[in-house]
Amino acid sequence: MSSLSAKQVVAMSLGPMCHKTTTPLDLIFSDVWGSAPMFSSDGFYYFSIFIDMHNKHMWFYPIVAKSYVFSIFYPFQTLVERQFSRRIKSVETN
Repeated sequence: MSSLSAKQVVAMSLGPMCHKTTTPLDLIFSDVWGSAPMFSSDGFYYFSIFIDMHNKHMWFYPIVAKSYVFSIFYPFQTLVERQFSRRIKSVETN
């Protein structure tokens, strides 16, 4: 186990921010991690994250297979667009 804190790991994995945004939901970054070497207690092998590059809010979704990523995007989109009262302008993925 590494001695890095969770905050350090997130900061390192995001790297330098080359995109300038002026308002929330201008740019959402999305990535999928997995398959995990062990599944979670609920049977999840993969994890999808969405990060608002303006305010660095992060939403984390455990999923059982990569094929579920697209199906969780629409509920995520509805959630954040209602929360911020604006539309997502662009999405960047790995």
